[in-house]
Amino acid sequence: MTQVDTSPSNFIRNIIDNDLKTGKHQMIQTRFPPEPNGYLHIGHAKSICLNFGIAEDYPNALCNLRFDDTNPLKEDVDYVRAIKEDVLWLGFKWNGNVRYSSDYFERLYAYAVELIENGKAYVCELDAEQTREYRGTLTKPGKNSPFRERSVAQSLDLFARMRAGEFAEGSMMLRAKIDMTSPNMKMRDPVIYRIRFAHHHQTGDKWCIYPMYDFTHCISDAIEGITHSLCTLEFEDHRPLYDWVLANISIECKPRQIEFSRLNLQYTLTSKRKLSALIDENIVTGWNDPRMPTISGMRRRGYPAASLREFSKRIGITKQENTVELASLESCVREILEEKSPRAMAVLDPIKVIITNYDVDKNETLMAPNHPKDESMGTRSLPFSRELYIDRADFKESANKKYKRLVLDKEVRLRNAYVIRAHDFTTDAEGNITQVMCTYDAQTLGKNPLDGRKVKGVIHWIDAKNNNKAEFRVYDRLFLIDNPASSENIKDALNPDSLVTVHGFVEAGLLHVEAEKAYQFEREGYFCADSKDSTAEHLVFNRTVALRAAF
Repeated sequence: MTQVDTSPSNFIRNIIDNDLKTGKHQMIQTRFPPEPNGYLHIGHAKSICLNFGIAEDYPNALCNLRFDDTNPLKEDVDYVRAIKEDVLWLGFKWNGNVRYSSDYFERLYAYAVELIENGKAYVCELDAEQTREYRGTLTKPGKNSPFRERSVAQSLDLFARMRAGEFAEGSMMLRAKIDMTSPNMKMRDPVIYRIRFAHHHQTGDKWCIYPMYDFTHCISDAIEGITHSLCTLEFEDHRPLYDWVLANISIECKPRQIEFSRLNLQYTLTSKRKLSALIDENIVTGWNDPRMPTISGMRRRGYPAASLREFSKRIGITKQENTVELASLESCVREILEEKSPRAMAVLDPIKVIITNYDVDKNETLMAPNHPKDESMGTRSLPFSRELYIDRADFKESANKKYKRLVLDKEVRLRNAYVIRAHDFTTDAEGNITQVMCTYDAQTLGKNPLDGRKVKGVIHWIDAKNNNKAEFRVYDRLFLIDNPASSENIKDALNPDSLVTVHGFVEAGLLHVEAEKAYQFEREGYFCADSKDSTAEHLVFNRTVALRAAF
């Protein structure tokens, strides 16, 4: 039987296919190069799936994980740890050891010296304000630095002394000598090294000068033998500089940079700087807050890794900027969870039901399937006694015909149990219903109601004697507007109901639950035990997603 190729087609894969067909490359090598200055978000998941997915789909292809660690002031080993965990959790494995741009600091320094020796770089002493002034604008060309024509010997001497720590931060920088009149601002003698006295998480205090991203990235790609350097469209203006650096140093490999559109998702911020501000202002509790669009936040909330991979596949890879509906992501989540999640019952806003014709001392154990469509998941036991809890919204004294739950003097079926009829209820001093008195029909267990009675609805329940108390965190989107980045004051765009915490009960069998394991709490949504706060003594469940889209 001929195997059908199900890998997604896009313009990048078309380029790769042609490069292999023409013999330009014998094998493909990509890389995922995050900066360890924050946690990865849903946009990074798209890039991870693209780069590692190519490595999975092409024969002998490889994908490196390389940290772009050239700015020690913003980086942290915790971010390094979290990023590695995210890549592995998504189901990918990098080629060989984890790599760091700092692994190549000596070679980068040598290439910078080479540029100076060839008259392609110089040490400049303009301060930050002067540098901006000399750079010009989009409509006005820049002008040459007064230090641009200093001798090679002097620049070599000053650059060596910069490395030795003789000069203060901001007093000197190394710039590439390209073209101050270029219409591309990135080509106007860009800075390629700056002085920074900062401890580095990998190299310690060995260095006090650090290379800039545009100088580091292309050389790191070349050192590692990357064939296709894939990045988002905001780096399109950087490509001429990427190519210029490689063309002007003595390095054999010449990777090709290809840009694709970044992921813009409704009701979501995908900027590490802005996400960091949410943490700093205590709007969320941290990078892994389940309301955050970070991979770790989504994982903690209960999103399956397979749903992020499927979402990345569905939105595709193009050069066209667009905004993806949040409902598309949530649809992928529901599809995976519907198939894989065992069922259980939970009551989030409980009121008590007393079955008045049920023996006070009687206790039953009923059985229920763990999944209605997958018998391999087995069954579970449900304790049943005279007193139960149902959800407050599932009882009304009176209601119209559209209401298919429990109404006074009418019947409803308890999920996987009996038909009950409400005949009375009690209230507290404020008029809130406290308990509902019902009768049950012992002949209706596991079968349709007898005597031609029509029961309109089915409701879930929890036994009042055998259960587990639980805290439920009902999460919703963090922002009320579909483009929160456009808001002048981000706090004005916040959804005040992004987290609603309630307390109720879950089945007795859910005491020792695995963190992040998904359950469908019937009629309530998909939930998982919180990986940080949930314990056997205090169960905490996060709502991953509702059973259906809100709109």
